[in-house]
Amino acid sequence: HLKRNIVIGVVGVLLISAVVLNFTRAKYRVTQSIPLVNGTINYTPYDFKMVAMYQENDNGEYVEIEKMPSSGYTINEEKSYCEINGEKDSNAKLATIGGNHTFANLQRGAKCYLYFDEKPITNIQELIASYTTVLTRTDFSEAIPATTTGTIYKSANSSQYDNDGEVYYFAGNPTDNWVQFGGYYWRIIRINGDGSVRLIYQGTSPNTTGTETQITVDGDNTFVFNSSAANNMYVGFMYQSGQVHGLQSSSIIKEILDSWYSSSGLNKYEDYLDGNAGFCNDRTPYSGSGTGTSETRYAAYNRLYTNKSPTFKCSNSSDLFTTSGSSDGNKKLTNPIGLITADEVAFAGGAYRSTNQDYYINTGEVYWTMTPVFYEGEYLSVAYVLKVDSDGALFYSGFMDGGFVSSKNGVRPVINLRADVTITGSGTADDPYTVAS
Repeated sequence: HLKRNIVIGVVGVLLISAVVLNFTRAKYRVTQSIPLVNGTINYTPYDFKMVAMYQENDNGEYVEIEKMPSSGYTINEEKSYCEINGEKDSNAKLATIGGNHTFANLQRGAKCYLYFDEKPITNIQELIASYTTVLTRTDFSEAIPATTTGTIYKSANSSQYDNDGEVYYFAGNPTDNWVQFGGYYWRIIRINGDGSVRLIYQGTSPNTTGTETQITVDGDNTFVFNSSAANNMYVGFMYQSGQVHGLQSSSIIKEILDSWYSSSGLNKYEDYLDGNAGFCNDRTPYSGSGTGTSETRYAAYNRLYTNKSPTFKCSNSSDLFTTSGSSDGNKKLTNPIGLITADEVAFAGGAYRSTNQDYYINTGEVYWTMTPVFYEGEYLSVAYVLKVDSDGALFYSGFMDGGFVSSKNGVRPVINLRADVTITGSGTADDPYTVAS
């Protein structure tokens, strides 16, 4: 019996040893994968172990995360490290190269601690890519008052494109579309189809309301659009008697913008501005002839009041105001500066005759767009261009309100930054995007 028990015991030990050996070897034969920005890396479970990942939040603090961030974040090379047996491994290299999180010189048994910082935006393409929430809109019947920080919108279809293609734009009340340029604060209206960035003047400080959001020329901060309202031609940014899309004479509002452009010093930064991304003064008649004193409703009346369907496209090249060196438009601008269109106000969250005091376009003041809407010929013989009212509504006033083109309203210049400018900052009022020189 003793001999039998010894034999059984030896056999049992051999079987257990074989099982343990095979199990141990199996652990080193199995590979697992870690997802990266582009592709994966394969490793065996006991080669190394990433025990913690941390991501920088808006307060500059690091919080533990379960999933590796992709675009918009880089590995903090100074703070991240690996260790072997409790000691820091100086050979390990942890970095983000070409948008990919990379690891080099890792040793078996390494334990890595990765810290991710938010990647600073340096150009317009990165700005667009930084938004994880990208929405479209097809219903423009109501205003948008909501806070939309962290959200960017884009053209829902080709009817919302501009003359160069798909447009990205801001709507509602974002807090991340601030720009500081040329000594002034601006808000981003949209990224044009050619990649340039359209800005609207906000003032010498990050004010959101009040007359400081308008320009002052020769001590005045309200101006007529044109000297007379008694003819259809006076809805033009430039105009010519008897011509719907005439370009013979400059409007008063164009002369005011040109004067401010030079006196403000903005002309010193012209190399950063895009003169090809034009400003649309859409004078296409919807009804009526658009000439003389005949009653006329312009295309914007149909788009914004009847159909609630704004567009960034300018249908007539004579109405697309560009500089002389541009490849498109009428090439009639001396300086690359204009006004916001009523369609852009609608995309931003405004609506025709609809109050909206809680979107970024509203300043609590009345100011001009450059979009013709109506010529009332039967009784009053006056021309109207749409304005943004003090309650944020797109509006044109009647005779008793002095709302025609020869009445005075505020002026907020609009410019376009070139698509290839280098920028820094985060887009907030405290840390606006700044064009790097």
